[in-house]
Amino acid sequence: MATRLKYDEVEAGTELPPLTVPVTRATLVQYAGASGDFNPIHWNEKFAKEVGLPDVIAHGMFTMASAIRVVTDWAGDPGAVVEYGVRFTKPVVVPNDDKGAVIEVSGKVAAKLDDEARTVRVDLTVTAGGQKVLGQPRAVVQLA
Repeated sequence: MATRLKYDEVEAGTELPPLTVPVTRATLVQYAGASGDFNPIHWNEKFAKEVGLPDVIAHGMFTMASAIRVVTDWAGDPGAVVEYGVRFTKPVVVPNDDKGAVIEVSGKVAAKLDDEARTVRVDLTVTAGGQKVLGQPRAVVQLA
C-alpha cells in the first residue's frame, strides 16, 4: 500500500510528478468494453470524419480519468480526492498507427484550502498533441 502524503509536507507551488499516458485504438476498444460506451466516434474512422471530427477520438471520460491519476499517484490514495472537475476543450485524436496519441499531465498545488480538513487544491495541465484538451482541471485533495 502506498504511503499517503502528509498535509504538512506540501506547500502552494509544489509540483506533482508528471504523467504520460499512451492511447492507441486498442486502448479505446478496451475502454469501450469496460465503460459500455460504444459510440462510433471512438472506433470508426469513417463515421468520426462524417460527423466533422479529424479522426477517431478518445472518450472524454477516459481522458478525465487518465488525468486524475497524476493526483492519486501523488497523494498515495485514490480516496483522497474529494472533488474533481474539468471542462472538455479539445478531443484527443487517436490516429490508426503504431503510435496513437499521448496524453501529458502535469499538476501543481495551487493552494492550501483548509488546515483543519487538510485539503489542498491541485490544478492540472492536460495536453495531447501540444494542445490543451481539458480546461480548468482541478482537484481538491485531503491529505493525511
